[in-house]
Amino acid sequence: MSEKQGFLNRFLGVVEKVGNALPHPATLFALFAIGVVFLSGFVSLFDLEVLHPGTGETIKAVNLLSVEGLHIILTTMVTNFTGFAPLGTVLVSMLGIGIAESSGLIGTSLRLLVISAPKKLLTFVLVLAGILSNTASEVGYVLLVPLGAIIFLAIGRHPIAGMAATFAGVSGGYSANLLLGTIDPLLAGLSEEAAHIIDTSYKVSAAANYYFMFVSTFFIAAAGTWVTEKIVIPRLGEYEGDEKPEKLEKLKPEEKKGLIYAGVAAALFTLVLVLGVVPENGYLRNPETGDILHSPFMDGIVAFIFLGAAVTGIAYGWGAGTYKNDTQVMKGMGKAMETLGIYIVLVFFAAQFVAYFKETNLGLIFAIEGAELLKASGLGDIPLMLAFIILSAIINMVMGSASAKWAIMAPVFIPMFMLLGYSPELVQATYRVGDSVTNIISPMMSYFALIVAFMEKYDNKAGIGTVISTMLPYTFTFFIVWSVLLIIFLFFGIPLGPDAGFYFSL
Repeated sequence: MSEKQGFLNRFLGVVEKVGNALPHPATLFALFAIGVVFLSGFVSLFDLEVLHPGTGETIKAVNLLSVEGLHIILTTMVTNFTGFAPLGTVLVSMLGIGIAESSGLIGTSLRLLVISAPKKLLTFVLVLAGILSNTASEVGYVLLVPLGAIIFLAIGRHPIAGMAATFAGVSGGYSANLLLGTIDPLLAGLSEEAAHIIDTSYKVSAAANYYFMFVSTFFIAAAGTWVTEKIVIPRLGEYEGDEKPEKLEKLKPEEKKGLIYAGVAAALFTLVLVLGVVPENGYLRNPETGDILHSPFMDGIVAFIFLGAAVTGIAYGWGAGTYKNDTQVMKGMGKAMETLGIYIVLVFFAAQFVAYFKETNLGLIFAIEGAELLKASGLGDIPLMLAFIILSAIINMVMGSASAKWAIMAPVFIPMFMLLGYSPELVQATYRVGDSVTNIISPMMSYFALIVAFMEKYDNKAGIGTVISTMLPYTFTFFIVWSVLLIIFLFFGIPLGPDAGFYFSL
């Protein structure tokens, strides 16, 4: 083992130990919530106060470690949970995704995309398919990553290179897509909750970063292709393992029929949306102003994710014969809900933490003080955003869940940057870049162990170090490409999404 590999493995060993030493994310939020209560009591002893830069109002810490605080905790526990913005959006989105997944629509569509691609474009298509799979939550990890290895082996290339390209798209390209997915309303809900610390009327749309995501898709797919072809494949060389190529099965007649039904359903659904949005008096526009940005169409993005996935999923199931009756549809929705059990537990404690942070005014106090420090540093727009990308990327190495991290970071950084004049949409986009680029080298990422197991199939000596060394070139390349792209958006004032600017004023 070379000295460089030895250092890498030692470093990864430390990262793994630190990550494994952390409690479960739900326990972490419970501890944070308790910590905020005790911290509010401690801070209240010093009569800490700050001036709100927008209103001039004096802000003091509210002591939850008191009789009045106990009453607040007891009487708001249920509403903190049920009123937590991301909860409903995720549940509703996943009901629709559950139908599309259980019917077979998602799996068949991804398989068709990959097996029908020309060989010269295969690497690009694998990375692109990985990115697009994020629309359906995390199905790409289980379905597409092993398929990438099978496809590369079938055409005589190193299977781990195919796996790496797909994994780079699925995980490294987590914040790029042509369509909105379940993560978008989830993060937007957390951002909106955090923005309310400064402005209680502020709204963050699920499509807040859509333009940036859309453009990112092609740049990240191209960057992933370049890394695979120029760095990963030459480094791996010829495959000399024991695995034999598998025959890639073409779509069965019933699957083709299902896709035709789904295509017709998607076209009709799109027509309904177009008729509601394009005409000046469209029924999905704002009935008073005729506006699209502030309209039932934009406010109903989560509903459209649910309806679109449900309609096309049911149509596919009907055509392919995977759905025989309504009971199977309901079971598909129920199965999707089963996977969210631990998420609901996590949300309960996260909701309490965010609510206490807001109730005690600690979030606002930290934001004002932090904003003053950053202002005094003299850093401009670009250095600040790059620093935040790097911070998010580092935190991602020890805490894998994108939503869990953002639930902790948003209440601190969104108000802080808002006081500096930056919009929640920009802060969220910056976080998403940092969170994505180190996903593929983070042992704390929930599917990392699965990727190691997949690689062991083709290399019995593979381990964490194998995955990291293979994926590091993607991390560095994605970081550079995405950072430059964000700077271009910022420099030229290109909106990140519908009605999503870069700056905020009190």
